[in-house]
Amino acid sequence: MNKVEVTIRGLLELADIEINGNNPHDIQVNDTAFYRRLLSGGPLGLGEAYMDGLWDCEALDDLIYKLLRADLEHSISPLKLLLPVLWAKLVNLQSPGRAFRIGEHHYDIGNDLYQLMLDQRMVYTCGYWKDADNLDDAQEAKLDLICRKVGLKPGMRVLDLGCGWGSFSGFAAERYGVEVVGVTVSKEQIEYGRQRYKDLNVDLRFQDYRDVNERFDRVVSIGILEHVGPKNYKTFMEVVERNLEDDGLYLLHTIGTNTRALSVDPWTNKYIFPGGVLPVLQQIDAVTEGVFILEDLHNIGTHYDPTLMAWMTNVDKHRQELENLGYDERFYRMWRYYLLGAAGSDRARRNQLWQIVYSKKGLDGGYESIR
Repeated sequence: MNKVEVTIRGLLELADIEINGNNPHDIQVNDTAFYRRLLSGGPLGLGEAYMDGLWDCEALDDLIYKLLRADLEHSISPLKLLLPVLWAKLVNLQSPGRAFRIGEHHYDIGNDLYQLMLDQRMVYTCGYWKDADNLDDAQEAKLDLICRKVGLKPGMRVLDLGCGWGSFSGFAAERYGVEVVGVTVSKEQIEYGRQRYKDLNVDLRFQDYRDVNERFDRVVSIGILEHVGPKNYKTFMEVVERNLEDDGLYLLHTIGTNTRALSVDPWTNKYIFPGGVLPVLQQIDAVTEGVFILEDLHNIGTHYDPTLMAWMTNVDKHRQELENLGYDERFYRMWRYYLLGAAGSDRARRNQLWQIVYSKKGLDGGYESIR
């Protein structure tokens, strides 16, 4: 063994991971180029080496869980990985001019992929597994939980910021008799949602959130803040405030993290969510101070692990069908690394999922928490 291999093996042993070991979470090296790729590229190199087939792992989610629990991602940090951080400090990566990039890069890659991967309602956010044992029920429970938390009643007007394929908009209009306006920056999502919910009181728009200027009884944002970026958090909350009636409620549903950052990890930024950033609670608190009153905070972060594993199960179930649709082996390995890596991160409690309910002036008698 050369010095590079000895170094990598020694680091992995700190996380109880063995090269070519017998445990499902052990790394199986297919090409010795893996060692230099990892040492020179850190987290980015690890993900790219997996995409290139230099290594495999049966339980990739458990591997990532162990790496994060041992804090090994900070043991290999080449200088080049600092460049995205410096760039994010200088540039607004989520400016209006860049706003539609995430739609084109991630959400527009094909509705066929998401239809095979997600639940029947096409919900691409964390499910609620409290009383559910399958993905469809978990996502319906999450949508209903949000409706109940903001107290939807027939005739209300609701704004759904980052509406995706219209899953919440359609559910709320169908089950609670409300009128919903949803906005997204994905053309594929809009096309699908408009067709699916054409018979409901749902208006889905291909529009940046900053351009909405109306009045609504309720506002919800489910999985959009991760794409807003710290430089735009204050603007985002100002948009919510100006569109929300004075006696209205706003529910924020977002992935969060424990340590402040200016971008997601370099592999995820390059291949999955360009410009994505996970907030910490202090950042959210800073931009809502003096604007909203926090009525309720609910962390359901542990529910994302089973959601991601269910998505991966669906991808594996339909792997041949996806391949026939043009999603090749390299895409499969990228997507597997993304989904199982995220599951491992949630399992390690690096990522959280917060649902926060706000009012403008406080509710008379207070807010009753709903779980």
